[in-house]
Amino acid sequence: MCGIALSAGPEADPAIFRRMLAVLSPRGEVTETRQEAGLLAGVRRLRIVDRDRAVQPFTSADGRYVLCYNGEVFNHHELRAELTRAGHPFRTTSDTEVVLAAFLRWGERAVHRLRGEWAFAVAERATGRVYLARDPLGVKPLYWARTPGCLHVASEVKALVGLRAPVDEVPPGHHGWADPDGRVELAAYLDLLALGAGLPEVDDPDEAALLVRAAISDSIRMRVDTDLTVGVVLSGGLDSSLALLHVRELHPDCVAVTVGVPDSPDVAYARRLAADLGVPHEVVQLRPRDIRLADVREAIRISELTEYGDIINAVVTVPIFRRLHEMGIKVVLTGDGSDELFGGYPMYHQVGPDRARRLFLHKIRNLCRTELQRVDRASMGHGVEARVPFLDLSVVELAMRLPLALKMRDGQEKWIVRRAFADVLPDYIRRRPKNPMSYSSGLHERARLYKPFFSRLHRRFGYDLLEPVRRDFDSVLTRCGNDLDRAIADGLARPDYTVLEHARDLVGAAKWNAAPLVRRLVGPRPTRGAPVR
Repeated sequence: MCGIALSAGPEADPAIFRRMLAVLSPRGEVTETRQEAGLLAGVRRLRIVDRDRAVQPFTSADGRYVLCYNGEVFNHHELRAELTRAGHPFRTTSDTEVVLAAFLRWGERAVHRLRGEWAFAVAERATGRVYLARDPLGVKPLYWARTPGCLHVASEVKALVGLRAPVDEVPPGHHGWADPDGRVELAAYLDLLALGAGLPEVDDPDEAALLVRAAISDSIRMRVDTDLTVGVVLSGGLDSSLALLHVRELHPDCVAVTVGVPDSPDVAYARRLAADLGVPHEVVQLRPRDIRLADVREAIRISELTEYGDIINAVVTVPIFRRLHEMGIKVVLTGDGSDELFGGYPMYHQVGPDRARRLFLHKIRNLCRTELQRVDRASMGHGVEARVPFLDLSVVELAMRLPLALKMRDGQEKWIVRRAFADVLPDYIRRRPKNPMSYSSGLHERARLYKPFFSRLHRRFGYDLLEPVRRDFDSVLTRCGNDLDRAIADGLARPDYTVLEHARDLVGAAKWNAAPLVRRLVGPRPTRGAPVR
């Protein structure tokens, strides 16, 4: 994975381009550029596949196209074999070269052949046109902005805010061409919400369990195809535990990493599982008082997130990837996406099936700017590649075909996933209920104390050039009785919290944070001479 930057057009400025690329430096290990009149292209490359030869920007053999690529295409071996049979010669064993070869062979239809997590830009040197494309779920980011005579493309908003121009996003599942004269024409190549349409519903529990197990296992298998150590972000919940169980069986060198206060549920469950599996386990122990305004500011700077709850989760997530970077781990798996796909949220089960499906589709469509953005920025902000096996397109398509009755049964969320892996999951993991990330780590209320500062800090970094901070949509949805149309209208009418709402929230957070101090002040004192434990 990488950070990419590109400036195309007659007014492309080398000084601006260098600043853009420098901002993206945490996303990789080496800086690689190609600079010529009207085209400045560069990559901050994290060396994962064919580390010595996959040098970017990657130029086609005839010199016509230049590729800047961020991500991993996990079926690159199969695509390479097919392209080789078609007569395409290869200079490397990298997926980077496969992406460009696929584009040369199949043109814009190549995006339908790529299985993975990716975003890329292909510049046509003779015309200055740039082809932009992003994976169907939006796991990897891609943004663009315009100044007179120049198109600028980058992996993160922070690389473009210095232009003081509006920033636009390449939406998930979209691709198209940007011309030097200012036109950017993008279109959907895949309708994410129509996945599985026309295929029969899988309503038999036995069949569904077999299919879920096969899809998730295969997705994880593809994502551990590396000679590097593989880390797993382990909360001790169902999804991250499944990831660790698979990685331990599939890869000879793995490690688990957990964040939380020492007595938090996440730390307790994760310690037990890692010990039972004999997997090395690193615990990033934080106490609530360890989280300060500077940590919140850094989480906002890194994450660029636009909802308060996501920012709180980023505050908790950043220390995990900081530690992974310190450990020299470059590839990790996470359990993100399973809750959205398999019924891990109460809202799915509080309304009828039709409304539940609309809520489900809304969640999937917005993952790119919530969970996935948090994971990408927090990981790549520390030079770590995070892979999300539960959001492989094959898993998403299968989840679209499962009725809600298989996702929630007997009061248990993600029932079909638990059933699919019942023979390999420890009972204490299989029966553990879902807990939101920041809550189960024991750090949510401390981060919440700083919520009144989030919007101001976000603006200070210039991220409002893309989008301002907004109220948490899930809380709006709850107040609207899980009526999606009402919630969307309410969010448009009043995007941010009022001063009174902030004040109430601050009082609640202050009470929670003051409680330990009060207990220490009014609690019984140790008897003189008695040992203090």
